Amino acid sequence: MTGEVWTQLSSAITGLMLAWVMFQQYFPTQLRGYLEKYSQKLIVLVHPYIHITFHEFTSERLKRSEAFSAIQNYLSSNSTKNAKKLKAEVAPKGQSVVLVMDDYEEVTDVFNGVKFHRSHREIITEKYVEHVLKEGKEIAVRNRQRKLYTNNPSDNWSGWKSTKWSHVVFEHPATFDSLGMETKKKEEIKKDLVKFSKGKHYYAKIGKAWKRGYLLYGPPGTGKSTMIAAMANLLDYNVYY
Repeated sequence: MTGEVWTQLSSAITGLMLAWVMFQQYFPTQLRGYLEKYSQKLIVLVHPYIHITFHEFTSERLKRSEAFSAIQNYLSSNSTKNAKKLKAEVAPKGQSVVLVMDDYEEVTDVFNGVKFHRSHREIITEKYVEHVLKEGKEIAVRNRQRKLYTNNPSDNWSGWKSTKWSHVVFEHPATFDSLGMETKKKEEIKKDLVKFSKGKHYYAKIGKAWKRGYLLYGPPGTGKSTMIAAMANLLDYNVYY
């Protein structure tokens, strides 16, 4: 039975190849153009979906595309809910296992109740792509390993790969839950920090620099450094010293 199926399939493929060769040789160029034009229209009617490609590397020195990385983060966060085939990757220092989509796997995403249909072209090419890039960047920030940066002496700023900053992994365990502070004041500070972290567009709208300052004072051992660590852990921010 299997042999008969393969024989029929081979015959069909051979017939299609022969028909294509005859089409290329004997049909006038103008007629072929018309057929290709209307066949494309027919395909659009049968498959009316938009296809957008983001390349992993840009043409500039094969630099990895930031848009591609953001989309990859977005898909990775959604794939654990919808994808049937996943592959596991170990995070740095073996801290945890990260699940990502397996090769050639697909997931379906819905945005504002629509899919990649040509009737929703404006929503897809503008709002949806912007949504994916924004979410992907925010996911990268949330998942990144926080670092403690220290300013280097000026005599280290020259030479190959010169930098004003060096860093180590920031692993301070402090949180606002572990801070010894009046509960009302603690919640007030947390609310203010979260409001600030979400206010980038507001600051840009009113024309002010997006920054927030806190003055911590007191003798050694009163929790100033612990407070800074709790802030960094709450907002997923790096620390610069």
